[in-house]
Amino acid sequence: MTDRESGESYVTAADRALQETYEEPMSLAEYVDAALSQPRIAAHAAKYLVAAIEAAGTRTVIEEGEETERYRFFDDPHNDGEHAILGNTAVLNAFVDDLRSIAAGRGKDEKIIWLAGPTATGKSELKRCLINGLREFSKTDAGRRYTVEWNVAGLGESAGLTYGGEYRDDEDDWYESPVQSHPLTVFPPEVRTEIVEALNERSDDHVPITVEGRLDPFCREAYDYLEERYRRDGVRDLFSAVTDRRHLRVKNYVVDVGQGIGVLHSEDDGSPKERLVGSWMAGMVRELDSRGRKNPQAFSYDGVLSQGNGLLTIVEDAAQHADLLRKLLNVPDEGSVKLDKGIGMDVDTQMIIISNPDLEAQLNQHAERNADDPLKALKRRLDRREFDYLTNVSLEAELIRRELANETGIWRAESYEALERTIAEPVTVSVGGDDDISEIELAPHAVGAAALYSVVTRLDDDDLPAGMELVDKALLFDRGYLQHGDERTEREAFDFDEDSADGESGIPVTYTRDVIADLLYAERERHHVDLPVEDVVMPQDVLDAMAAELAEAPVFSTTERGEFESRVVQVKNQVFERQREDVLEALLHDKRVDEATVAEYVEHVYAWAADEQVENDRGEREEPDPLVMKVFETEHLGRFGSESYDGSQPSPAVREFRMEKIITALNRHAWHSRDDEFRASDVALTEIPVIDTVLGSHDWDDVRRAYEDFDPRQWEDPPSGTETARLKEQTIEKMVELFDYSAASAELTSRHVMGQVSYRWD
Repeated sequence: MTDRESGESYVTAADRALQETYEEPMSLAEYVDAALSQPRIAAHAAKYLVAAIEAAGTRTVIEEGEETERYRFFDDPHNDGEHAILGNTAVLNAFVDDLRSIAAGRGKDEKIIWLAGPTATGKSELKRCLINGLREFSKTDAGRRYTVEWNVAGLGESAGLTYGGEYRDDEDDWYESPVQSHPLTVFPPEVRTEIVEALNERSDDHVPITVEGRLDPFCREAYDYLEERYRRDGVRDLFSAVTDRRHLRVKNYVVDVGQGIGVLHSEDDGSPKERLVGSWMAGMVRELDSRGRKNPQAFSYDGVLSQGNGLLTIVEDAAQHADLLRKLLNVPDEGSVKLDKGIGMDVDTQMIIISNPDLEAQLNQHAERNADDPLKALKRRLDRREFDYLTNVSLEAELIRRELANETGIWRAESYEALERTIAEPVTVSVGGDDDISEIELAPHAVGAAALYSVVTRLDDDDLPAGMELVDKALLFDRGYLQHGDERTEREAFDFDEDSADGESGIPVTYTRDVIADLLYAERERHHVDLPVEDVVMPQDVLDAMAAELAEAPVFSTTERGEFESRVVQVKNQVFERQREDVLEALLHDKRVDEATVAEYVEHVYAWAADEQVENDRGEREEPDPLVMKVFETEHLGRFGSESYDGSQPSPAVREFRMEKIITALNRHAWHSRDDEFRASDVALTEIPVIDTVLGSHDWDDVRRAYEDFDPRQWEDPPSGTETARLKEQTIEKMVELFDYSAASAELTSRHVMGQVSYRWD
């Protein structure tokens, strides 16, 4: 056993991790020196939140067909992507912009950020992302977060500062601020102002640090107690005595729920004050010597604002706590909340409320009263950001796989072609439990089909250009371009309505998940009645079930059901085309044109157009060969017949094809590479659309030319010894090898494709 595999080594690694996370407590003066050296450690709540998000960096994504930068923080990188927010990047970027404005005090200080939207759009994931990300950031040197703790033991006979336990010596005599008070709030306001000015002079951040408000009531009680005792003893330098290292320490803490993050869940109950700040502990009020008044040491501080002081307050499922929202009305700009009539507490926290659409209905219940609407002031304070359903097929496919197979990794791809292969991948799902588990395959394209259909139901068809279908719009939003034959059209060429309803409604992922789960269990149950089974759920099975069960789903209106059902046909056609391409590629794989042959053709066409020579195998220069070009164009491209040539000399139509389809693409590449010496051989062949087509696709005419005795009508059970039987065996093998089909799903897919082809084979 190696040291790294021993239990002791793992304990040592854990010790090291905690040592790196926590620092030794320091004096107040040492903290100020540290802050002057690294001003970021004194950041106020909104500024710290922005810093945590920016620290994770960004990456480039395509959403709704447009390229944008996305903060990696929302990929939940510290938790291996388990609670990553898929899509909604524009909303998240706007959310960060809001935080940045609030942090800088640019007109949004009084705002409460409201994250709204239907279920299953990523709002709950945002909450978890924030918790995970802030926790892990606070463990780093750049993200250290600090508060104060007090020790008043030994200054008198009273039990002094306590949460209710008996007085004891040593470390047990230290009590941390229950609401994460900022260390600089210990200073008198005028001195604190000087410190903050000095911090901002040393900071290179354009967002200035602000530290406002008073020390929290619990800590103020300790401060006042110490000040009174030292003043009574005639001590001259009272502040130095009160904040001496024996009484006050600054310590770093790891941000988490209850310590810098407050979360009010939908099921939390209690009076508004209990939910917001906490409650009085009756027994403690009687025990503490408070001179006839309520002692803040006898308060629980377990409300959401108390827990979230110093950083973040989240009200989850805000419609369940609508009564609290008016209580929060003045908290953002006043920065204060009451424990009791005579006891106030200043707070520095960024407030976020999360809700489904039902909160909006509650807020608008008096809207017809116009200026007399009692909720108008509250609505004015809410800064709403709307989460929508995903409109990217790849993101929806990723989300479906998370829901069904618990896959949490963030998909990365160097090109959309690579991403398409991931979308098309089969998924094996374990169904059942204990000792009775079945492995069911979702065939290639099954998840992609469900994702495409879901997205198509979410797209607005009012702004479709002539000739475009919703499937085209879905593919455009995912790729950033549309490819039809040789023609590629970029997203910028399409002018969609900015106010379209894309993503506002449609099939949610929870519906898709449940439909597919039912199919998986139905496939499993077939085992128990001795039916012949394939253990495969096909794309067409998924689409049929999703459309059929719309009628029974209570979440859809009658209008939505009819509209969604009508959109499934074009999705089926698109998915069948993908299956057809797989079968053709496997069927004709041995007939594929190799890249050397394609490169030779491109070189000869380039030389022909430029009136130059090409280099042969012997390194000699010679004229481009007309026969090489003719053979490629007639046999491999299938563009022209022999009648388009005079011997080997091209007709005007062939000449136009070469100039428009080949040379134009080469010139485009030459322009992009104009700072370097350009050679035709430098061009990636797939950058020429017509060449990319011949490298990557085939049609049934190619099959006819290659296999004269092939008959698709025999495919399901071909006679032994026939060319059809040989080709079927070869095709199944290649589908398994090239596209990760199982033998069963390859059989079923090829049958499906050949069944359609056989109708028009003659």
